[in-house]
Parts: sequence; C-alpha cells; structure tokens
Amino acid sequence: MDDRDPALQLVHVLRAVTVELDLFAAEFADANSLHPTDVRALIQLLDADRAGITATPGWLGAQLGVNSASTTALIDRLERLGLVRRERDTRDRRRVLLAVEERAVALGWSFFGPLIHEMVSAMGSFDEAELATVRRFLLAMRDVVTAGRQTQRDSGDGG
Repeated sequence: MDDRDPALQLVHVLRAVTVELDLFAAEFADANSLHPTDVRALIQLLDADRAGITATPGWLGAQLGVNSASTTALIDRLERLGLVRRERDTRDRRRVLLAVEERAVALGWSFFGPLIHEMVSAMGSFDEAELATVRRFLLAMRDVVTAGRQTQRDSGDGG
C-alpha cells in the first residue's frame, strides 16, 4: 500500500489514537492495581448500562473473549475491590446480573474525566455535519475491526 494514500494515513492516525488511549487506560489500571482486562470489563459494563443491555457473567466473558473460569476470577477481583456487584435477577433467580458500583464510576471520572473534557472541548471546533461524518467513520471502523476479529476467531488464527 502507498503511504501517501489518504485512507491509509487515516488508518495510521486511528492506530496512533488507539495506542494512546490504551496507554492511558494502562496508566489507570496501574494506578488502581487493576489488570488491563479489569479496565476493559468495567468499560464493557458501563457501555452495557448506557445501552440498556443486561450484563451477565456469560455476556461479559463473551465481550472480553475469556472463558468462564477467567470471567469468574475477574468478577471476583472487581467485587473484592468494590467496583462491581453481583445481583440476582428478580425475574429469574437463577440468573446473576452484574452492576458497576458508584465507586467505580467516581474512580473512572476522577482519572478519565479531564481527558474526556479535553476531547469534548477539542470537538467544539467541528460543526455538527463534521461530527456526524466522524461518528459515521468511527462506527464503520469499529464494525470492520469487529468483523476482522470474528474472522480471525473463525479461522482459528487468533494468535
């Protein structure tokens, strides 16, 4: 591929942003004695809550790509830290639901809040149409990456 291709240049910028966000999340994890997977789990649970998705241990394990034993250990760890709680489903007492504790939300905002504020401020220089285009682009890139991960899993070449 030609490095002068504007599309390829955008891929490189997107990768650079991803690396920086990963490094920022790693600093959060380190500062709070968390594993990077713990941080991904918290993000998944917070996103699920915003989307109205019922989070169960099985759902979380599938989102993270980890087995049942690893999911249980992860939830146990987050529960011990007071970041997540297990709740019985009131409609099906056999089912366990996961909820993020307010302490985790406060911890996340105390660390990521200034960055989020700066990101939102930087977006102020874009008009609504530009932001809509960026949103469409990012959603398309997310879908491509999600499909690529699924293809890798299906082919057995996951790493």
